[in-house]
Amino acid sequence: MSVKLRFVRIGKKNRPAYRLCAIESRRARDGAYLENIGYYDPYVSDDKKKVRINKERAEHWLRVGARPSLAVLHFFKQEKISGLIRPKPKRKRRKKAAPAAAQPAGAAPAKKPKPPKKPKPPKVQAPVESSAAPPPNA
Repeated sequence: MSVKLRFVRIGKKNRPAYRLCAIESRRARDGAYLENIGYYDPYVSDDKKKVRINKERAEHWLRVGARPSLAVLHFFKQEKISGLIRPKPKRKRRKKAAPAAAQPAGAAPAKKPKPPKKPKPPKVQAPVESSAAPPPNA
């Protein structure tokens, strides 16, 4: 099961505080967590004391594959926690096809030309019955 780094709400009614935890992704918001990594208290006036993150444990969880939520990612960037950006794997590039002018004179072209389309036969209109013809005798 995948592990997420996200906030768990603690505190009183109308005065929330949050615990930064490593938790299994399918658990409830306030469910059992694997490890407590830090705290966030939005009501503290000092900006340096609002967020407390154990940098070493956060980097450990990122190394083993835990995914931070968007809110946690924002705080990790502020705290300059390494391991957030994973290097993209190198893409294998296709070789470009050689232009027709660069091919040797005796070589066959890379693509076969399409055969010409067959002409469509003209549409034949059905004979129109005229109202001037005499009705059949019975």
